[in-house]
Amino acid sequence: MNAIRWRYAMDAALYGPRGFFVSGSGPADHFRTSVHASPAFTAAVFRLVSRLDAALGFPTPFDVVDVGAGRGELLRALAALAHGSATPGAAATPLAHRLRLTAVEPAPRPADLPPDIAWTTEPPAGITGLLTATEWLDNVPLDVAVPTGTGWRYHLVDPSTGEETPGPPLTPEDLTWLTTWHPTPIPTPTPAAPPTTAPVIKRFASTEGLEPDANLLITGRGERGGRVEVGRSRDEAWGRAVGRLRQGVALAVDYGHLRERRPVDGTLTGYRNGRQVPPVPDGSCDITAHVAMDSVAATGAQVAGCAYTLVSQREALLALGADGGRPALSLAGSDPAGYVRALAAASAVAELTDPAGLGGHHWLLQPVGVAVDALMAR
Repeated sequence: MNAIRWRYAMDAALYGPRGFFVSGSGPADHFRTSVHASPAFTAAVFRLVSRLDAALGFPTPFDVVDVGAGRGELLRALAALAHGSATPGAAATPLAHRLRLTAVEPAPRPADLPPDIAWTTEPPAGITGLLTATEWLDNVPLDVAVPTGTGWRYHLVDPSTGEETPGPPLTPEDLTWLTTWHPTPIPTPTPAAPPTTAPVIKRFASTEGLEPDANLLITGRGERGGRVEVGRSRDEAWGRAVGRLRQGVALAVDYGHLRERRPVDGTLTGYRNGRQVPPVPDGSCDITAHVAMDSVAATGAQVAGCAYTLVSQREALLALGADGGRPALSLAGSDPAGYVRALAAASAVAELTDPAGLGGHHWLLQPVGVAVDALMAR
């Protein structure tokens, strides 16, 4: 098969007719997001929903649109919480009766999805409420660029093997993105190294692979001076999503980086069956790369016409009432079962807020016609 740009290879591998997210059993079988890690995450998102509902004056309907919904896990859990929550005195109608839930996902609708959750391939227009995208942007296909003696060029990839070769020069649009958001000097040419037998794609030394959610920079395949992941396609995708809001908040939760600390040689990797694997875009594994969060945020702010808020997941969850504190030891004596439950809940929150793990993820909140500060106040 001929080598093609990574953006097109990734799109076919993830979203084509036999793509990883279209024909498989779902993301939860291969990697854990915060949604899958603990109900504490959903509880925090529901607190955000409740605060936003009040800030918008308890609209009918109140939309929750989940982009990259997997099999609808977040929306199912939010629906359950809404049905079990008390109605604020100022609300004439309970949120559960006003909630309009929409899952956005290219895969076929799950057979067991409740009928009150809509299923579509594109976000609807005119959203009033919350649009959320949990680890969606890292799966938006993007190009990879490499420096050469004649300037920056696209890295091409053979979808069946993962073998890469330099391709044509970057378009002016992608070159502008690179110089603006990922300034990387082209290295001085050095004498060619002797041929080696090293594989094109770095393999793991252990057959066990890496632990799930490590999110390590494992590729190490670029020339000296660095391959770069061109995030313009993610900016455009986020801009389109924000543009679907009439009033409310767009929330992206993802692992990423900022201009001051871009990773060297990129972050492109794969996941399969809970293990990190080489990113071969043949449809057999998830293909993901960290998100240039500041670039994405700038595009959303331009579309919305107002400033964004960017915080760590740890900051966001603590602001939304997540409590990772250990229960008092005295509880173990008076209520052993309650102590065990409280300890398990605290451990789950600790995982979600660990700065070295899920707690290091970014929360990007883009408001449209509403203030974020009050929503995220402790």
